[in-house]
Amino acid sequence: MVKTEKIKILIVDDEKQFTEELSGFFQGSDYESFEANTAEDGKKMLKSHEIDLLILDVRLPGVNGLDILKEVKIQYPAMEVIIISAHGDMDTVIKAMRLGAFDYLRKPFRYIDIQIAIERTQKYLLVQRRLKQMEERNSLISKNLEEKIDRQFIGVSPQILEVFEQATAAANYPEANVLITGESGTGKENIARIIHYSSIREDRIFGAVNSSAITETLLESEFFGHKKGSFTGAIADKMGFFEVCNGGTLFLDEIADMPLNLQAKILRACEEKVITRVGDTTQIRTDFRIISATNHDLKKRIEKKKFRLDLLHRLNTLHIHIPALRERPEDIEPLLIHFVDLFATRFNKPGLHVSREAFELLTNYDFPGNVRELRNLAERASILCKGNVLGINDFPVELQKASSETKETEIVNLKTIEINMIRKVLQSCKYNQQAAADALGIHRDALSRKMKKYDIGGTGNIAKQVSSQ
Repeated sequence: MVKTEKIKILIVDDEKQFTEELSGFFQGSDYESFEANTAEDGKKMLKSHEIDLLILDVRLPGVNGLDILKEVKIQYPAMEVIIISAHGDMDTVIKAMRLGAFDYLRKPFRYIDIQIAIERTQKYLLVQRRLKQMEERNSLISKNLEEKIDRQFIGVSPQILEVFEQATAAANYPEANVLITGESGTGKENIARIIHYSSIREDRIFGAVNSSAITETLLESEFFGHKKGSFTGAIADKMGFFEVCNGGTLFLDEIADMPLNLQAKILRACEEKVITRVGDTTQIRTDFRIISATNHDLKKRIEKKKFRLDLLHRLNTLHIHIPALRERPEDIEPLLIHFVDLFATRFNKPGLHVSREAFELLTNYDFPGNVRELRNLAERASILCKGNVLGINDFPVELQKASSETKETEIVNLKTIEINMIRKVLQSCKYNQQAAADALGIHRDALSRKMKKYDIGGTGNIAKQVSSQ
């Protein structure tokens, strides 16, 4: 059974005796009640408390309760309202229901009537509350933001919390360009969308462009637009990405794959915020923000003359790096729970969950495909599973285990390092074993044992010993 907080009820009625009696009825129950005898006091209560259910009289001094109902459903859409009145008629009932009231009671009513109405509402509220808890479990962003970006952002690790904080900070500076780096599948576009939809640009276009997916011959036209007749196939004027994203954000994915000849034009557009369509001479001013992303090392691309250093400086005003999933294994479990819940609902498999052994297996997996790979594994397992529990066999992954040959090599290297260190210190101390032991931070007897173990003489040659390890 899920433990839930008490349902908070606000009673707004101009009859003080009525509110006191009804509030007294709720004492000692599963409800927490508040009272207000004017519309103004009721609004103050709504602002200072998280009310789940409003019991509202239609007739209040100087105001129509239906007007309050309309206002409340706009400001607090998750809150439910039960309308009460001593003067109700069918038209009032219909209007109240159309405005979003959950129920309607006519005064005088018995306490059992209000109890039944509240219980009906309570069941609905509990379902909504549990749904919200499931939806926002380990999610770093609000439900409202999730709906805007059409994605969720799950994580508990310090690394991903730091990434989220950086994205939130970037959203506060809507003119600054942002470069997002990270391996494929880490969620770079998620971060870009969070930045855009958390900024003052949220109501304008978020244009996502894969720089490697556009034919090179059309790149300039796609970014800058073209005039009708400027080339074969240009049958009408067309706006480019920079124009379309005026006031918004242009997200350039796989920026490292952009051709060099286009990079110079992108740089100029970024600096001047002025573009010219292909086949035209008229300059068009446009206000856009660029968020770019890559899974390549741009410095290496610059060294190979495949990416412009000045463009990197222009795009890299703010830099956010998303660590690989294997670097933050504590995020694997909440992510997997989220994905399994998602697919259990989608495939109508209620009660689907993951075994502890499967969690342990995946925590030790490297995830070269990162979060995208984890999602695919969860989807596959949810489709093919035969029961309600996803076990080790439902996640066919190959763990990266060090071979015995690798382990032997590591042991040899450690021995070699130790032998070379002892030899070097002995030489520097002119083979004074006490001085050498002091320099190494060990007891002289320990040094003698190591020299004997590795067959290191007072001035002996250890090349033979090193090669034989």
